[in-house]
Amino acid sequence: MSTPTQTSTEQRAPSEAELHEIAKILHDHAGIVIAPGKGSMVQSRLGKRLRALGLPNYESYIALVSSESGADERRQMVSALTTNVTHFFRENHHFDLLRKAALPTLLERARAGGRVRIWSAGSSNGQEAYSIAMTLAELATDLARLDIRILATDIDPKMIEHGMHGLYEAAQADAVPETLRRKYFTEEPGGQMRIVPALRKLLVFKELNLHETWPMKGRFDIIFCRNVVIYFDPEAQLRLWSRFESALSPGGWLFVGHSERVPLSGRTRFVSAGITTYRLPEAGPKAGDQKWH
Repeated sequence: MSTPTQTSTEQRAPSEAELHEIAKILHDHAGIVIAPGKGSMVQSRLGKRLRALGLPNYESYIALVSSESGADERRQMVSALTTNVTHFFRENHHFDLLRKAALPTLLERARAGGRVRIWSAGSSNGQEAYSIAMTLAELATDLARLDIRILATDIDPKMIEHGMHGLYEAAQADAVPETLRRKYFTEEPGGQMRIVPALRKLLVFKELNLHETWPMKGRFDIIFCRNVVIYFDPEAQLRLWSRFESALSPGGWLFVGHSERVPLSGRTRFVSAGITTYRLPEAGPKAGDQKWH
């Protein structure tokens, strides 16, 4: 006698109604937009979570992540549904501008006893932040004695843990010029490559949801937020540009992704400073009144 076969959750995509609920939770929590018709993508990423939790269907999962007790699983959901695409020295023109225009003046300030703070927002597994650190180290052999720090944040706790370890596959490190690879990486067992301790000391990794309260009190001189805002709706994008404006020192730099644009013409105080690069005017209160660590 045959028995009915129960279809496992991960073998079917969520219904349009379930997809709508999942998308709403993700948007409300992280500002990220999932377009209609992305059921297969959600299925491929959340099926493992349902299996790990022993939940029979998306209805049960939605009930969990909607509840007060589901805070940890909401973080897991965001982690599963977040796209983490990054590599060392991605959009290399930004690092050319960083080296030639942004950092020299900031290094002068640091050598005169001032402080410099850089933020990699949406840092994924740390490759962007370490690319900034390598650019800095190439300009300043005295970097260890200067008050310069890089904050690397991401909403995905797994990416933050990865960045803290500074350990990458050899293929990932191939994007780093050979001269820098020899100076700033050591080879680990299995052919993996680890960022050297002196460079890792420059960075502080923190989990941060850009749509929640930011604990940092002081202003930044440079903010990288690239290929993050494209996942937000227009209202959330405008809100984030405004918050970045408030978080930057006068004359501060903002680097965004290749398909992102900051609104100008009075909608923000930013002015264009290069390809997908913006600055604030050199006017306003003094920077660096408080530390973020």
